[in-house]
Amino acid sequence: MTDPAFWRGKKVFLTGHTGFKGAWTSLLLRRLGASVYGYALPPTHQSALFVTARIADDIKHRESDIRDLFALRAAMTEAEPDIVIHLAAQALVRPAYEEPVETFATNVMGTVHVLEAARHLHSVQAILIVTSDKCYENNGTGTAFHEDDRLGGNDPYSNSKACTELVTHSYRHSFFNAPGAARVATARAGNVFGGGDWARDRLVPDAMQAFLEGQALRIRNPNSVRPWQHALDPVLAYLTLVERLASDERFVGGWNFGPDAASEVPVGTVVDHLIALWGDGARWTADDGPHPHEAVFLRLDCERARSRLNWTPRLDLSQGLALTVDWYKALQRGQDLRRVSLEQLECVLHDTVPNGVAQ
Repeated sequence: MTDPAFWRGKKVFLTGHTGFKGAWTSLLLRRLGASVYGYALPPTHQSALFVTARIADDIKHRESDIRDLFALRAAMTEAEPDIVIHLAAQALVRPAYEEPVETFATNVMGTVHVLEAARHLHSVQAILIVTSDKCYENNGTGTAFHEDDRLGGNDPYSNSKACTELVTHSYRHSFFNAPGAARVATARAGNVFGGGDWARDRLVPDAMQAFLEGQALRIRNPNSVRPWQHALDPVLAYLTLVERLASDERFVGGWNFGPDAASEVPVGTVVDHLIALWGDGARWTADDGPHPHEAVFLRLDCERARSRLNWTPRLDLSQGLALTVDWYKALQRGQDLRRVSLEQLECVLHDTVPNGVAQ
């Protein structure tokens, strides 16, 4: 459980706040009383959560690129943050094949820039670098990855996330190991979904886009198993970790945040849930075209977070998917999505998310 007393009045420098998970993080931080300075590229979709929830009204919003070290250092110096949370990234597997140089520049050197800017500020107490469950070297056995497992990745996206972990490890030991220095951790979450995500080649937003348009969802790999979780579960986990990290060096290092085993299911199972929730003729069809390689099995061992942070997911798969479909149905009906998003946030915070179908 997050502690509002910790966050009240805290100054948080948040990269990637215009993105899907960054927008939910912004909403939550403001709900907890934090002052947020967001640094990111402009939102990429007119119905993105950042736009529809009018998040720019509540925070210091700066549009710039983490690949620009000079601009990033100037912004962070201006913000004088207590906490740095780094979410900005090129976050998709398939575009990484198309633009590998941009992916490595953003994910690896972007992280270098964030850590370099932060190490010169005495105000910073804790730094959280968000990477991915795909940072592990996946041998295809289906065994759940533990934080101490080997990092790696054959595709550009996975490899860039493994490199991000190595960069953070190096900076932590080289520049953040003196008494009084900021404490640094990384967070590795699974496949997230939720309202306001429009990323292409990502299952749930692809489904929502198809259903809104009355089209069949095209699926590449219905048998691929992933750890599915609503975005607010890892976001709450990130803040719980930062609270501990700010005052205790025992919480530095890497942390997995994934769903319960019951939510580690094949793509086809998720799609069946979404079709049942959406109704109205929703359907799917196989996409048999050529596709780049993706791992068939990907699971996370989250025992470290459960035992040391006392963290557990708040939402099961059916609850998370119902919230998500509700959000896109609200968009379809022209409802106030800021109000809808804040209501969903309150439901999660107070454990009042219903188990029924979407409205």
